[in-house]
Amino acid sequence: METAIKIKNLSVTLDGSFRALKDISVDLPVGQAIGFIGPSGAGKTTLIRSIVGRQRLTAGSIEIFGLPAGSVQLRNQMSYMTQGLSVYPDLTVKENLKYFATMMGQPKKQIKAIVDEVLESVDMTDKADALVSNLSGGQKQRVSLSVALIGSPKLMVLDEPTIGLDPVLRDSLWKLFNKLTAKGTTLLVSSHSMDEAERCDDLVLIRDGRLIAHNTPDELKNITGTKTIEESFLSLVGDEE
Repeated sequence: METAIKIKNLSVTLDGSFRALKDISVDLPVGQAIGFIGPSGAGKTTLIRSIVGRQRLTAGSIEIFGLPAGSVQLRNQMSYMTQGLSVYPDLTVKENLKYFATMMGQPKKQIKAIVDEVLESVDMTDKADALVSNLSGGQKQRVSLSVALIGSPKLMVLDEPTIGLDPVLRDSLWKLFNKLTAKGTTLLVSSHSMDEAERCDDLVLIRDGRLIAHNTPDELKNITGTKTIEESFLSLVGDEE
């Protein structure tokens, strides 16, 4: 299977002493929904920041589509949705999307169609003219996701994209994620929810900055003899202690 991301001997130390990531090596496949799963504080966000080129590496390397993480050539090939609000609260939803589409260099004549398409994808068409500041937390989350969809990037890196969403909306977004991977998009989705892990094609389980497993959900359950990813995670953690 073609590799989207190659991580080799990656370590990150924060504030001069805290080892946030510890010697992680893993190859991640193209065109799949890859879950970075682990409890809060496991190192998921630091790993994501390293992949998108926003984190200084202490040791090791990361390649994305054969290029070093952070390379200028990758800017139009990937998008990054942070946990925090990544759009302007004093603009409407549509104004935000037009602005980001323009900044990303999308053709001027196509911007309206692009905005309409991403709004429909995240079920926010009826909120197009609403100020972001007046939206609910879940709606703001979907606006941030819609920005990440602009330009149909080859790689989408999503940090806790479904946090704060009700089960119906979360299910709707996962249906969208499945459509994207079916078209060849690679998704990195971080979550502390083991329920989310069941929806992924490929899993990277992280604890205390260390990689404890990398496999498909079914293979992890088979290896550990468990029925859920949560049970698999607890079994793997128990084996290490």
